[in-house]
Amino acid sequence: MMIEHGFASREIAAKIGCKNHTTILRLKKKRLANRECSTTISLTKSLQVNENIEISADTICRILRKNGLVSRVKCKKPLLSKKHRVKQLNFAKRIDGGLNAEFYRQILDEDLMKTLQYYELNVSDIVFQQDNDPRHTAILTKQWFDDNNVEVLPWLPQSPDLNPIEHLWNDVNCQLRVLDIEIRGKESLWEHISQIWNEMALETCTKLIKIMLERIQDVINTKGGYTRW
Repeated sequence: MMIEHGFASREIAAKIGCKNHTTILRLKKKRLANRECSTTISLTKSLQVNENIEISADTICRILRKNGLVSRVKCKKPLLSKKHRVKQLNFAKRIDGGLNAEFYRQILDEDLMKTLQYYELNVSDIVFQQDNDPRHTAILTKQWFDDNNVEVLPWLPQSPDLNPIEHLWNDVNCQLRVLDIEIRGKESLWEHISQIWNEMALETCTKLIKIMLERIQDVINTKGGYTRW
């Protein structure tokens, strides 16, 4: 095939007389069935460098779905059966009672650092975002960030519309309210919230992050006042 000999999609399109995007979809779909899966990020870079085509990761996901394919987050661990998930859910860490600054430091020390390790990131690779909850701004917490050289994003008071996690929790709450079941007790509540959280689409999280610039611009436009968010 021409694509195997290094011909660009536009060259192939010119030779066979069809539209460029049709050629790409037809050839890519056939090749994807016989090669190792690519990530959306690698595909966007490849199309930009090799074909001079600007396309977002979300668009690639939509095209895959339109053509009967599925985009997923690459699994780094063994697949979990339903039985495994039940056991893991019961074992999952949760906070019972109040959360103080000392407990928050423990969460940062264990969960934040393990998350960085899992994604093979260093502390210098990130800027940590949190709101101005008293436990987040406590002297003990600030000292932990200083000791671990974690850069913290400055945050304004009374600005939940700028915090992506607030909107994510709102989505969880909305899905919880439309469940056609009766939730009795905190154990049942914990189970259903955990299930909704784990099934939350990656696109939802990505979108909340991507529109941050738009949210900030709205704050500028309203001169620091209320926004549509």
